Amino acid sequence: MTIAAYIVDSAPGVGALALPLRLPVHLINAGMPAAFWIAMSAIFVDEFRLRWYHWLGGLALMGFALIDLFRHPMSVDVARTCLSVSLLLLGIWNVLSGRATDLVENRRRLRVWYAMVTALYALLSIGSDWLWPGGLSAASISLANAASLTALIFLFAVLGTLASAETSLVPAPALAGTLARELARQPATILPDPQSAVPATEPDAAELTALRRLLDHDKVFREPDLSIATLSQKLDIPEYRLRHLINRQLGHRNFSAFVNGYRLAEAEAALSDPSQAAVPILTIALDAGFGSIGPFNRAFKAHTGLTPSEYRRARAGGMTGAET
Repeated sequence: MTIAAYIVDSAPGVGALALPLRLPVHLINAGMPAAFWIAMSAIFVDEFRLRWYHWLGGLALMGFALIDLFRHPMSVDVARTCLSVSLLLLGIWNVLSGRATDLVENRRRLRVWYAMVTALYALLSIGSDWLWPGGLSAASISLANAASLTALIFLFAVLGTLASAETSLVPAPALAGTLARELARQPATILPDPQSAVPATEPDAAELTALRRLLDHDKVFREPDLSIATLSQKLDIPEYRLRHLINRQLGHRNFSAFVNGYRLAEAEAALSDPSQAAVPILTIALDAGFGSIGPFNRAFKAHTGLTPSEYRRARAGGMTGAET
């Protein structure tokens, strides 16, 4: 919608339209950097949830555009440009920051292209408004501009379909801990998640067995700096093979979420254990593989809906009630 508004708003002759007709288009166009930030987060951040501050960026840009439409103060132009660039950079950061732990191969390859091509185009558009005000409204430039945007939309639609075809095979990240506990109960081999439904080949089965041994027996998830690279070295397989195993066979999109599922399952067991009631929560978090208490508290509450202290009290109360 924001791209369509941008094409219309930059078309020749749009300034001659009555204000009630062009004002909504102009305001929607102004919010394009915020829409880019939200879109990149929704595509590439598995745990993304739309929050109030996502709307705040778009509303601020629309407010600046509304003021600029009537008064044209330089300070508003500067503030609007700075906010637009900041939101674009946030979108790029959301795309690129998760590349190292992304297990969906198609999406992982698309991250740089999605971020850089779209952001470069947007930054060029912002720069052109400063260097050549109104230049994009020229008939020939406007037509080329619209054609370029149409090509980008088509390209990203095709690439996005390829990426979603792979991501649709996997369950939500919230199932990470449940899956980890289920895997721990399996006596012989790691079973694929029913939602992924990708049959394991013989090499896959052997590698999955080795992966399970490292996680369930050797407890490598307790290493706070565990990464795809280090785990692939322990298994003596290439990184892309490890990503394939965890994504296509076990149904996870993100390596950190996959490993944290095991860590959270172990922390839950420790917090439920009466013999560990006096063990500090920080010690439990560190022993499970979390590097510090902050990320552990956030991950634990997102996973269980309770803080570690609340969870420990609830489990202690439940066990006391069962005994009486």
